[in-house]
Parts: sequence; C-alpha cells; structure tokens
Amino acid sequence: MQTVWSMPRWLLVTGILAFAAAGFAAAAAPPTAGPVPCPVFGSGQDGYDTFRIPSLIATPRGNLLAFAEGRKQSAGDAGDIDVVLKRSLDGGQTWLPLQVVWNDGRNTCGNPCVVIDGPSGTVWLLLTWNRGDDTESSIIAQTSHDTRRVFITFSTDEGMSWAAPTEITSAVKRTNWTWVATGPGAGIQMEQGPWAGRLVVPCDHMEAGTKRYFSHVIYSDDDGRHWQIGGSSPRDQVNECEVTELPGGRLMLNMRNYDRIQPTRQVAFSADGGRTWSGQRHQAELIDPVCQASLRRYAWSGPGRRSVLLFSNPAGAKRERLTVRASFDDGETWPAARVLNEGPSAYSCLAILPGGDIACLYERGKDNPYETIAFARFTLAWLEGTAKPAAAAP
Repeated sequence: MQTVWSMPRWLLVTGILAFAAAGFAAAAAPPTAGPVPCPVFGSGQDGYDTFRIPSLIATPRGNLLAFAEGRKQSAGDAGDIDVVLKRSLDGGQTWLPLQVVWNDGRNTCGNPCVVIDGPSGTVWLLLTWNRGDDTESSIIAQTSHDTRRVFITFSTDEGMSWAAPTEITSAVKRTNWTWVATGPGAGIQMEQGPWAGRLVVPCDHMEAGTKRYFSHVIYSDDDGRHWQIGGSSPRDQVNECEVTELPGGRLMLNMRNYDRIQPTRQVAFSADGGRTWSGQRHQAELIDPVCQASLRRYAWSGPGRRSVLLFSNPAGAKRERLTVRASFDDGETWPAARVLNEGPSAYSCLAILPGGDIACLYERGKDNPYETIAFARFTLAWLEGTAKPAAAAP
C-alpha cells in the first residue's frame, strides 16, 4: 500500500417525533442565533468530488486538527477515498492547506477517529481500509475481493507529518466479523478510576451470516502502541457510536439506532473500562434520523464547577437541523439545546478548545448535507442561552 506523507470521515413514530419536536421547539434557540460557520472542506475543491466524515481534535498546544474523507469520484462510500487533514493554528480562524494523510491509490481509506495520549502529546488516528471495488454490501455478504481492515497512524509534531499506517486488524477484529468501522469522530483518554490513562476508541461491526450489527470499543493501555478489543453492545441494531467517561471511571456509549419504532439514540454503560457493556436503553430526548453523532465531556463536577456533557446530531426525522445539546447530570437529561444549522446537516464532531470555547466540525449544505464540512466556535453560555456566540471566524 502506498502512503502519502503529509507535510505542513416509522402511528407511534409520529407521536414520538411530534412530542420530541414540541419539546425541542421550546428548548432550542432560533437558528439565526448560531455562530457563522467557517468552511473547511468544500465539494469540488482540492481535486475531490466530496468531503465527508469529519473528525476534530484540539492538541495539547491548542492547535486544531480537522480530518475528513476526501472522496475522489463521487459522494459515495466506496471507491477512491483518501484521508485528508487541515490544521488551524489560530483557533479555527484560518486553516492551512489540505494535507493527505493516507492515499492508497484507488482503494478506500477512511473512517478517521482521532484520540490523543495526553502525557506524550501523540496524536493517534484510527482508520479503516477496503478495496475501492468492494462495497459495504459485498463485504457483509462475503462476496468481496478482500475484506474490511483496520489501520493506525500517529503524529508527534502536531499533525505536520504522519507515520505510515500500520495494520492492526488481527488485534481488533474478530474472525466472525465482516464489516468493521472505527468511530467516526474521536476517542477519549480515561481520567478517573483504575483505568485512568486508557485510550478508548468507539467502533462498530457486523457478524458474518447475520443481519446483526453492534457497537463496540477498542482500547490501549500502553499509550496507543498496542490495541485490543473491548466489549460490544448487549443488543444489536446499533452501530456508529461515541464514548464518554462518567464519574468513577464508568463509561457511556452513545449509539446510532436503527429501531424506527423508537427513533432515538441508544446508550449503554461499562464499569470495567469498556471490557463489557450493560444497561442498554433508548435516550428519549435524543431524537435521531439514523445518523452519526458526537459526544464530548466539557467539564467534570467539582468545587464551583458543574458536570457538563455535550452532544450534537441532526435532531429530527431527517438529516437536517444540526443541534448541540448540554447535559448537567452526566447524560440523564439534556435541558440545553441550540440549533447550529437549520438546513441539511449530517455528521459532526465536537471538541473543547483551550480557554473553554466549544468547536464543532460538521457536514452542512443548502441542497444536501454533503456540500461542505464547516467549523463553528461558540461558548457554553451561548449554548445555555445566556450569551451571544463567540466571535465568528472570518
């Protein structure tokens, strides 16, 4: 494989949706109150037809790394796809030229999921690969030429350069899995309990010969050098997920849900660092149109501080109305909500910036959600409705 080094991702349903919409309308602010988006990746630019699957992280030095899939020939999920990156050194006001992190000819390189080892500052990027002429359906049916594989790369210089991607499929994919995906979005490094320091990355998979797909995690206890499979969601019909840490070293998995009788996100919990999961249930407030979402911890509770979790997704029956929410009880309820983009919207990734501002890298457009991947920066006070947004990037 060729690596390009880069230099400088359904009457019950109606009732549920109506109820949710009424509650949402009361809680969410008008879209005009939102920050002005700054385009980062745009369709037709830099030799790519479409950019999709955003992944965002702030480095220990405060620089921003915005990853995406650069889809060469179309907006489709298969074919010639590269993993690309843009960096910002000024909090998202400006973005450096596009870098190609991984280009393997006409094959599919994608599903970026970034996580940082705090003590070393190493940026780890989990990725997936399949042949460009293999589709998801053929891989699941086991009629493809090859299968879905997992790779990892890293940067020790704030994303300026990247190691050649290394395959870790045998360590993180079971033999009875066909499709497997990392993230997309971002992983976490645990801060509390006996697993403090553990890197945890959200993933999903499908079991061979079935129509059962699950969320799961993989984790590393040696700062990202080696990875192993964690537990899977107790029930199927969920896949793309995000993970966050709860008090005492517990974890919560927030999952894309295919159950249209209850069209909401599902959650599950782990008390052993992600090795097993239990308590899977629907999160009634988080209406979801079968789409990826982002989940991030903003703050821990402490003297003079509240616990704050953040969540973003297209909050409705379709991929539109990209909404950011805040929870102050570790994800039990989500009382604060703001519309970031009223129109077509899809995948997103949240990040916390030095100084406390919040960033969101998200798919948006006028006619469809995949025209642009944009960056928005705002404050927690704006999200709660007590302040104006932070100054928009030019």
